[in-house]
Amino acid sequence: MANGLFVNRNGNITNNMMNFIFRIVAYILVYIGRKTGLTYNEINIVVYYFLIPFSWLIFLDIIFDFHYLNIAFVIYCLGFAVGCRNFRTYSDWLFGKSVSFLNYFNRFGSNYVASSVWICVSIPILIYAILFILIF
Repeated sequence: MANGLFVNRNGNITNNMMNFIFRIVAYILVYIGRKTGLTYNEINIVVYYFLIPFSWLIFLDIIFDFHYLNIAFVIYCLGFAVGCRNFRTYSDWLFGKSVSFLNYFNRFGSNYVASSVWICVSIPILIYAILFILIF
């Protein structure tokens, strides 16, 4: 964009766009966290480890015309809820592991922000697109 939103003084459009997308997603997660009373780490885990996979399983059940996957996931979630002693502590631990995973790609020339956008935004959108195509 001409206003410099995505272009820095070196002309690097990609990094600025990645930062912009990352900030938008982080802001949305913080906002949801505030509305629900959950921390950023907790809402991040709920969205990326529970809600998104559950929605994919619902789509797969629709595609294959059965409901075993979402029922199994609900049973898993109930077991998790009963067995998890402290969700905040667990979320902090799992979020730390997720950050380590995303930072792993630094050795290939990426960075945390870019890896987050590719793995946590672009890939889920691609999977949703494929699932929508298969449904319709």
